[in-house]
Amino acid sequence: MAVSEMNFISMIGNMKNIDEIINICGESGVFQPDNVFTFYSDTEGFTAISEENPYSEPFQALGNAISGCGGKLFNLDIKDFHVSRSKIERYVSYFSDLVTKKVDEKRAIYQEISEIKEEIKTLKNFYGLDRSLEEILSCEYIKPRFGKIPLASYRQLDKLTEQNAKKGIDIVFFPFKCDGEYQWGVYFADIDHKEEVDRVFSSMYFDEVKVKPCPRTPYEQAEFLQNRRQELYKNIEEIEKELADFWDSQKNQCMKFYLKLRQLSAYFEIKAYAARYHDNFILVGWVPKEDLKSFEEKISKVKNIEYTTEEGKNILNHLPPVKLRNRRIFRPFEFFVDTYGMPSYNEMDPTMFVAITYTVLFGIMFADLGQGLVVSLVGYFMWKFKNMKLGRALIPCGISSAIFGTLFGSVFGFEHALDPFYQNVFGLKEKPIEVMESSMTNYIIYSAVGIGVLLLILSLFLGMYSSLKRRNIGEALFSPNGLCGLVFYSSAVFALIDMIVLHTGIVSGAFLGSFIVLPLVLLMFSEMLVKLVNRKPDWKPESWGDYLTQSFFELFETILSYMSNTISFLRVGAFVLAHAGMMMVVFTIANMSQGGIGYYIVLVIGNVVVIALEALLAGVQVLRLEFYEMFSKFFEGQGRPYSPIKVSESLQNVHQ
Repeated sequence: MAVSEMNFISMIGNMKNIDEIINICGESGVFQPDNVFTFYSDTEGFTAISEENPYSEPFQALGNAISGCGGKLFNLDIKDFHVSRSKIERYVSYFSDLVTKKVDEKRAIYQEISEIKEEIKTLKNFYGLDRSLEEILSCEYIKPRFGKIPLASYRQLDKLTEQNAKKGIDIVFFPFKCDGEYQWGVYFADIDHKEEVDRVFSSMYFDEVKVKPCPRTPYEQAEFLQNRRQELYKNIEEIEKELADFWDSQKNQCMKFYLKLRQLSAYFEIKAYAARYHDNFILVGWVPKEDLKSFEEKISKVKNIEYTTEEGKNILNHLPPVKLRNRRIFRPFEFFVDTYGMPSYNEMDPTMFVAITYTVLFGIMFADLGQGLVVSLVGYFMWKFKNMKLGRALIPCGISSAIFGTLFGSVFGFEHALDPFYQNVFGLKEKPIEVMESSMTNYIIYSAVGIGVLLLILSLFLGMYSSLKRRNIGEALFSPNGLCGLVFYSSAVFALIDMIVLHTGIVSGAFLGSFIVLPLVLLMFSEMLVKLVNRKPDWKPESWGDYLTQSFFELFETILSYMSNTISFLRVGAFVLAHAGMMMVVFTIANMSQGGIGYYIVLVIGNVVVIALEALLAGVQVLRLEFYEMFSKFFEGQGRPYSPIKVSESLQNVHQ
């Protein structure tokens, strides 16, 4: 539960050496650059280095070309692969030009195939026409129109034909396919009456389609196009084989250039953080303490380079980046901490606290041996095969559920499946905790509140520790999350328990005055006391009347928050009861099937539904307890993550 120590480093050197320094910073994988202008009070004469990244475009072009030829990215060792920019550009041009040419050919063929498909679809509507399309379309004295007409209009065609015949206008329509909504066909108009005939068919909503002239009938042309399409598909196969063969011959060399470009492009981004001062550059950043020595050894070998270092704790105003350092067992829960916010550099890392409390609370709320193991198994697959961070956290949560499920004696809802285990190992007649017994309900509720009280007291301890770590003595002593809040809350809880259960007589007037009233008074004036202890010049309020009124209501709100935070933990006990209740419903429905395979189908489906629903609800509710009831006492989460410039070994989601 710690944050790695960071060191600030400032480098100054001649501009001709900047590329060498940038490569060292990038290759180290531990350097996080920062804005130079925020670290110097006098920046007159400083200019930002704004150069366009010369590697981003060829990197993108080569990546697209690899994807275009169907290549799959893979890693190679390029430590000894040194190449000039001009050679990189020549290779990228050679590789991408060849692939682009072939890809364009393939794209043109696909376009032709698409056009052929549409043409065949159109020609099928005119099967039965026994003249070649070229012969029909080349008529000199009549003009044909291919298309379709709504059936409602088609039924009126005979009437319109008679009417126009009286005017000396002949209408000739040859019907072909009818698709239930339209009648497809061809009408002919002599050139003298073409406009009148077109007007008639337009009034009937005739929809013309374009047909290409050819020396074949529609059926013959469709057959011809089908054969042409098969030939085009073979051409595509040949192009794809050429691309595959080209990739096989070039993949090792190509990947060297690709990985080198990715590396150079990432390293070049460091230059955007540097500033220029005459013929010199200034570059600043952060390096973890454990990596500082080796980093210094590398940059000290560069000629005409000067550098200075400073511990991060001495320059907190510049917000040193945060690198979490946790044991392997706790690392999955860094995901939850990062969701809330990264701890500040001088703030405690709550990862271990979250790992323990989240796992235990989840296990209590979702206590079932069989279902817990299923959750762990699902989490493992989410992590291994989907690379989901949440999956890693589900593994210990499921194990915790299995452990508490063993304590409660529940296996896939069978509440007495573990009775032989308790009989043989512990000599008990049955499991020690019967959740659904009415006498046990109160104990479960009281236990949930007790767990909440203990966790809140621990959170207040952590709040006091966190304030001391941030050197905020005033907050540590007088804030609601400091010593005063801790004394008041723990004393109030003890007084309540003593008056109801213990009856020790300790809770007297002196006790109430010393441990409850006095802390409340101090909490009421906490804002002023915090500023006074921290030696703030504005500690005295401008208006005592306004201050007292505001402080009174803030104190009232603080007391309510203690109460609501405590009551929120009732949900832990409620989920214990809800889990048993939900499984009781599943067994009730299963028993209604009167045995047989239906009984087991209901049990399987019921368990799946309960696992999915309750695991989701329990996970969300525990996270709510963490964030709102506990984190609010000791964690601010205003830090920024440590993100060094480095090229990841993973090639997932890169040009894919």
